[in-house]
Amino acid sequence: MFNVDAINTLAFAGVVLFAGYAIRRRLGLLARLNIPAPVIGGLLVSIVMTIGHARGQVPFTFDTQWRDPLMIAFFTSVGFGASVGLLRRGGPLVFLFLLLSTAFTIAQNPIGVGVAWLLGQPPLFGVLAGSVTLAGGPATGLAFAPLFERAGLPGAETIAVAAAMAGIVSGGLLGGPVGTWLIERRLRRQRHIPGAGVVAAASVATHVVEAALPATASAPAGEDREAFALMKATALLLFAMWLGAGVSDWITAQGVVLPRYIGAMLVAIVLRNVDEVTGWLGISQAVIDDLGTVALAFFLVIALMTLRLWQLAGLALPLAVLLLVQVAFVALVAPPIVFRLMGRDYDAAVMSSGFIGFMLGTTANAMANMEALAERYGPAPRAFLVVPMVGAFFIDVVNNVVITTFLNIYR
Repeated sequence: MFNVDAINTLAFAGVVLFAGYAIRRRLGLLARLNIPAPVIGGLLVSIVMTIGHARGQVPFTFDTQWRDPLMIAFFTSVGFGASVGLLRRGGPLVFLFLLLSTAFTIAQNPIGVGVAWLLGQPPLFGVLAGSVTLAGGPATGLAFAPLFERAGLPGAETIAVAAAMAGIVSGGLLGGPVGTWLIERRLRRQRHIPGAGVVAAASVATHVVEAALPATASAPAGEDREAFALMKATALLLFAMWLGAGVSDWITAQGVVLPRYIGAMLVAIVLRNVDEVTGWLGISQAVIDDLGTVALAFFLVIALMTLRLWQLAGLALPLAVLLLVQVAFVALVAPPIVFRLMGRDYDAAVMSSGFIGFMLGTTANAMANMEALAERYGPAPRAFLVVPMVGAFFIDVVNNVVITTFLNIYR
């Protein structure tokens, strides 16, 4: 058995990350289901480690020193995206869609707790397989898993990954058909479908969101503009993480259980919204998002490489039953409500498809579901404005409050 130090673990994670991209490129099904490349690579390593464990010969032990800082950096970047101005510019539909998302995010937890109780499992098992991993995805699940472990739920990391993966697959498989059903059954006879035509949906959404955020400040004379923007964004992330550590320590001292990144996320939210009023910091959200993407990729790989898959053996059946109920709730209950409240038109149908994507999986699932519908039926500009704003920026912040509340109730 080889002990891999922190730097070499990070380097190995980079190799595993791009192995995940290569595998996804060769196996089209993984790409169509929007399985993240870091998850593919990390799970592959954890499977090898599990086989070694079964034979009593674990080949490596990794140093996870970088895991928590990378996790905090990612969620800090999410905090920088929580702009009140962006929410206001999105208009009433964005606010209404956020309220719907919040309601379903909250509902996932009592549903999980109730099913867990019926199956003889602890309440935290239901919360972990609720909004933590479904509305939250693998990153949120892995971030909160240590707190669930300390609260008395063994194997929380493995449960979190299994639930998140099931959610991603379900969100990718069900969103498109449900959206198609709404369009064909509810709208076809009303002739409310635009003319068919291909639209670069992800590009449209990206440009809409970027247009609503402040532009990058110009670099000083003699400085490379891109390097200066990267340096400034890195400094802002680290500054928010530094102040946030103190905020987290203070909140924890009040007896509230929460993950370490909450303080940094709160500081980032304050900095973002102060900057929108004053313009003092000149924050470039695009560059901060890029840094967050890098941090998330490496965090996921390192977390998954050290996953103990063998801990899932006795919980497979209860987890499957619980996830089946959660998926049915989102796929059957949410679309009619979202469709009705968002306007009963073509954009509302596309939004319903996206809603399933990110309430069960990730924003990538939501965008893929909506792109498939837009390519077949035509552009849905309101849907591509509303869904990514909520799915990529605001619901993660709301979900962290929801999870922390339920964790403190049932710990």
